[in-house]
Amino acid sequence: MVKKAPRRTAERILEVALALFNRFGEPNVSTTLISAELGISPGNLYYHYPAKDELINALFDRYERSLGELLGASDDVRNVEDAWFFIHALFELIWQYRFLYRDLNDLLSKNRRLETHFQAVLKNKERAALALLDGMNHSGAMTLDSRQAQPVATSMVLLLTYWLSFEYVRDPRNALEPANAQQALLRGAHHVLSLLLPWLEPGQRLHLQFLASAYSH
Repeated sequence: MVKKAPRRTAERILEVALALFNRFGEPNVSTTLISAELGISPGNLYYHYPAKDELINALFDRYERSLGELLGASDDVRNVEDAWFFIHALFELIWQYRFLYRDLNDLLSKNRRLETHFQAVLKNKERAALALLDGMNHSGAMTLDSRQAQPVATSMVLLLTYWLSFEYVRDPRNALEPANAQQALLRGAHHVLSLLLPWLEPGQRLHLQFLASAYSH
């Protein structure tokens, strides 16, 4: 049996840092804690990531690449079911890197690179939301005046960006625990798509209600 090659230390550092950041919040996790969790010396960690910001930036780069790939799927959304799975996939990716959203304002105030890149993330999410609305409009799934598309897209991005913060404020002790993730993400997807209710074709409106009910159970 061929043995698997050991994972590179730099990759293991990122995986453990992500898990700790997600669990405790980035401000509460030191590089000393990360190295202790890995069973390596602080010097070994510093060799790969000389500053905590470099760890955060490396994790953000991974998130940004995955997000860019996912947002391209917005061009293929034609109906409520397509939109449901697309929005839910976005929430799953956000959940995977939830420390970025949990501590967003604090992170941006301390990290100029993250600040500028996150502004680009918001713009890319907004472009994807507009593409989603355009595709559903052209397919007949909804009837949305072009003048209304921009504020609706902005509202969708707002919910996508701050939904986990809202969940956390509602239940700080439990909201960001993995056991509660699925329901939190389903609620988020439902609320994002509920913004479209006034313009959805009646059959599509009923299908959204069906999806929300089916997946919540």
